[in-house]
Amino acid sequence: MTRWSIASVRRGRKLLLCLCLAAGSPAAGDTAFVTCQNGEVLSILDIDSGEERARWLVPGKPAGVSVAPDGSVFTVSPDSKTIRKFSPDGALLGKIVLDGGPIGVAHDAVRGRLFVSDWYNSRIWVLNDETLDIQTELVTGAAPAGLALSDDGQFLASADRDADQVTVFLADTLTLHARVTVGIRPFGLRYAPDGRLFVGNVGSNDVSVIATDGSDVIETVPVGARPYGVAFAQGRAFVTNQYEDSVSVIDLSSLATIGKVSVGEYPEGIDNTSDGRRIVVANWFENTVTVIDAATLDVVNEIETGDGPRAFGEFVLGGKE
Repeated sequence: MTRWSIASVRRGRKLLLCLCLAAGSPAAGDTAFVTCQNGEVLSILDIDSGEERARWLVPGKPAGVSVAPDGSVFTVSPDSKTIRKFSPDGALLGKIVLDGGPIGVAHDAVRGRLFVSDWYNSRIWVLNDETLDIQTELVTGAAPAGLALSDDGQFLASADRDADQVTVFLADTLTLHARVTVGIRPFGLRYAPDGRLFVGNVGSNDVSVIATDGSDVIETVPVGARPYGVAFAQGRAFVTNQYEDSVSVIDLSSLATIGKVSVGEYPEGIDNTSDGRRIVVANWFENTVTVIDAATLDVVNEIETGDGPRAFGEFVLGGKE
């Protein structure tokens, strides 16, 4: 919860309607929907052109975000405890205020569900993705943060920060599958294309790699200081290191560390473009997004955003390899 306290020092405007910098929907191609916590906006970025196409106002210090295959966008505002659903052109389609500490979010488009973690009450809300009505709740360990759904839709995983564990559910039945001990203070996590689960442990500066059956940790990979988010492209894992202003790069075959890429100050959210050629990194303290060539590891662009970009979740439209 420390990040929220820091972010709340700078108060922005609180409006419910969207403010567009460009008319109409975002341009075709890879689009990043970046929650900017301090500025209380969603920055809509055209990754191909390197331009910010629009800003949608999102009150309540938004952090979590999930983009649906149809272009709908779900945001989580921890300060106001509000979940919102936007259309691809920024119209507010619905919202719900939850009684707790919402932070992480994951979308199950096939089953029409939205999962939201509750930091304060060791649970996950399961919402209808059309109405945002609560369907049920799932029990996790203490302080669940990041959520991830496996690419095949089999598993839902929660990073339970204060329990030093990951809770894995069967996504179809919503039944408990496993509780796996990982490193210290897991926060962000994501499933690799091959089904392994990569978990960033901010307290032990490493990544726990969980087997495809969700049963146990098969490898622990050292990374930089305070690893936060994970993304995949070009047969590699990319991990943001908050305290090093860098991204660690891990070979998915050998799990050997290839190197680090310098990015902006305090990188957090990370995702890949639909063609798997680019990695997109939100730099919270620099108000920019860094775009990395996933093959050469060169920084190919930096795009300005609203104040305090977090992008905690899957925020690039079509952002899977």
